Amino acid sequence: MNKVIPIIIELDETGYYVIECPLLSGCYTQGKTLKEAQINFREVLDLVLEEPENREIWDNYQPKSVKLDTYTYA
Repeated sequence: MNKVIPIIIELDETGYYVIECPLLSGCYTQGKTLKEAQINFREVLDLVLEEPENREIWDNYQPKSVKLDTYTYA
């Protein structure tokens, strides 16, 4: 079954792509390229879904919509 989940992709100050899923505890990784980070993310996702609390969140997650925005604080 395909499931849509929220992720955040950021290019950090060292030039690495960082991917995080704020929905699941400990679900983040990085890579030198976006492709590498995506491959690493799939591996991390499989691992964190072995944890019962993350699996429960995953099984029950059914968003109607997800929105990401940025905020500038000065």
